[in-house]
Amino acid sequence: MNSMYFTEEHQMFRESLQDFLKKEVTPHIEKWEKDGAVERFIWKKFGDMGFFGVNYPEAYGGLNLDLFYTVIFLEELQKINSGGFAANMWAHAYLAMTHVNAEGSEAIKQKYLTASISGDMIGCLCVTEPFGGSDVAGMRTTAVRQGDSYVINGSKTFITNGVYSDYLVVAAKTNPELGNKGISMFIIDRDTPGVSSTKLDKLGWRASDTAEIAFDNVKIPVSNLMGEEGKGFPYIMQHFAFERLIMGVNAHARAEYALDYAKQYMSERQAFGKTINSFQALRHSFSDAYSYMEVCKEFNYSVAYRMDKGEYVVKEATISKLQSTKMADEVIYQCLQFLGGYGYMEEYPMARLLRDSRLGPIGGGTSEILREIIAKMTLDGKDYKPATK
Repeated sequence: MNSMYFTEEHQMFRESLQDFLKKEVTPHIEKWEKDGAVERFIWKKFGDMGFFGVNYPEAYGGLNLDLFYTVIFLEELQKINSGGFAANMWAHAYLAMTHVNAEGSEAIKQKYLTASISGDMIGCLCVTEPFGGSDVAGMRTTAVRQGDSYVINGSKTFITNGVYSDYLVVAAKTNPELGNKGISMFIIDRDTPGVSSTKLDKLGWRASDTAEIAFDNVKIPVSNLMGEEGKGFPYIMQHFAFERLIMGVNAHARAEYALDYAKQYMSERQAFGKTINSFQALRHSFSDAYSYMEVCKEFNYSVAYRMDKGEYVVKEATISKLQSTKMADEVIYQCLQFLGGYGYMEEYPMARLLRDSRLGPIGGGTSEILREIIAKMTLDGKDYKPATK
């Protein structure tokens, strides 16, 4: 335990979560991976344990704890070897719910945030579009004001929880002529007429219901607007820092899991009369991989510490995701190699880990986009600002 960031209370929370995952989640993972869906009951169990509310206000059933409880939540989810299941949980708790908490009216919070924390409702965040990818400002989905309603048309894709969620947090253009200054955020019930979803077949994250979602003349009340009209882009950008740190933490955690598994395997696997952890070439490769993971982990902890203190760490969170996801892919690739032919077998964890990890440099902003953001901040002097209330 790193006492610089984690207390005894943090460690108790980690042990409680580990026990919960071992008893309530791990026995079902293979079924969910095969089915491509997570059964509803587990959401309620997470809610009953308070895991969805660790960093949300007590007024809505949350625990209002510091960000390192969230770090623990993310790390332990990566160590059950189902990136899809983990994504379902954190996309609900830290993508959809983050917007509901930050921009939702009191009425929206009472209805959606409370039920999300308790596990009675599942949310998804709908930003990415089929023709836009990481180009958020180029989105085409529109929300046209008609009296006391908005009418939404368009589509979103690669949406985690996109099939089975109860509500959708949706970015749409209320003033298309204004570009990124014309984007607004809305909350939409799944059963609203005109909302439809199509499940996508993926390389990894097999347990997650990733979808393309269509909005065909979807009519919602004006009260479903979240925050101010036209402020959607800065809201999204502000929360992207958190999402990117989340993906950085996810990356170092799954790399650490891979290294722990490889270490155990290498201590047992024999070749030429001795265990393979005694061969210098493998020892040095392991050392490099372990060092790379530790550097990323320590950096991520420092960024989480600053974020928890209220700093706007958009540059640092972008670096976290860029470097940690690259590291995880390389480390897991090497760990699969340590296992030799067994690494290629589905009954061992590395094959799934490798597939699941590959989404890291793509989702939440591709590595190419992240490099350009960092270049704008370091070379061009651009200063991204948080959304103003």
